[in-house]
Amino acid sequence: MAMRVAPSFEQLEKLSRTRDADLVGRAYIDPALNRGRGAQTNKTSRFDKESREAFDDGWGQVEDLKPFETIEHVERARTIITRNESPDIGFDRSINAYRGCEHGCSYCFARPTHAYLGHSAGLEFERDIYVKVNAVELLRRELADKRYRPKPIAMGTNTDPYQPAERKHKLTRSILQLLLETRHPVTITTKSALVVRDLDILKPMAELGLVRVALSITSMDHKLSRKMEPRASTPEKRLEAIRLLSEAGVPVTVMAAPMIPGLTDMELERILDAAAAQGARDANVVLLRLPGEVRDIFREWLLRHYPDRVGHVMSLVREARGGKDNDPNFGTRFIGEGAYAVLLRQRLEKGRERYGLNKPMPPLRVDLFMPPRVDDGQMNLF
Repeated sequence: MAMRVAPSFEQLEKLSRTRDADLVGRAYIDPALNRGRGAQTNKTSRFDKESREAFDDGWGQVEDLKPFETIEHVERARTIITRNESPDIGFDRSINAYRGCEHGCSYCFARPTHAYLGHSAGLEFERDIYVKVNAVELLRRELADKRYRPKPIAMGTNTDPYQPAERKHKLTRSILQLLLETRHPVTITTKSALVVRDLDILKPMAELGLVRVALSITSMDHKLSRKMEPRASTPEKRLEAIRLLSEAGVPVTVMAAPMIPGLTDMELERILDAAAAQGARDANVVLLRLPGEVRDIFREWLLRHYPDRVGHVMSLVREARGGKDNDPNFGTRFIGEGAYAVLLRQRLEKGRERYGLNKPMPPLRVDLFMPPRVDDGQMNLF
């Protein structure tokens, strides 16, 4: 049944004097039914005309879906390469073979996209996973288009390409096989050690200058990581993945992302030191972002696991976001602004210099691209 979180009287009294007092009194999913998940509620999509919220009325179980179960939906996409014109992103095209992400990170900025599918950005984002079963077929067709001009394709920009569903469906692996076949450059961002499964593809791609990998490490604290990213690889496994990728010649960047003020930011130097020791070449930081529904989902997670830090964490977030919970503006949305953000950036630069994480990354080659052959029923003239 739904269950309210029970912080201490002192914590409630302190919270009641902050801008986050609305968290108190909400109905949360029973922790016994929510193990391995990040979201604490499952509110309906913001596009629904009617809003439903589960609560305990004394008649027993009210949650109609079993939180433990992951529900896979087969999707036949119309296109697979997504274009963007954002001036503060270093790529103009990306591929996401899955929608939703089972890693269950409470802070995931991609959660609001599930509302477009009629789902909640909460629990349903991490248990209703859409699998684009025709991804490779579409990619072959789009790369074969005579108007196509190669530039690096980014994977892992919205949901993780190596989330648990990848073990079964192997869409990311099949996409990489096609990109190797066509000599097309790619960048991969993940927080899963499953990436090393594809070393047999990534190694030859690296030898041709076609791939870079970024491993995201949010915290070195195993207990904190398990609460915050319940189905992602442990920090130790991610560090091992950095080592194995580096030994295979794959250029690796460590992403200390997101840095959560007052919760994980004190670990920045520790993350950089550990990643450098495993062979990472570069490092970067992204400040916590709380767009749309993510704001409430993250605050609810904080209240359940760290009720004594809600006010402090959110106060620091607002300090770096111009007094708001989120800043969507280009140029500042990833790094923030103000004294806190400046200090975090300075710490990153000092850490990169101290641990040797400022090595130049080899450029990705586009001159090797060979369009794939597509059987369209037409005969070649030559």
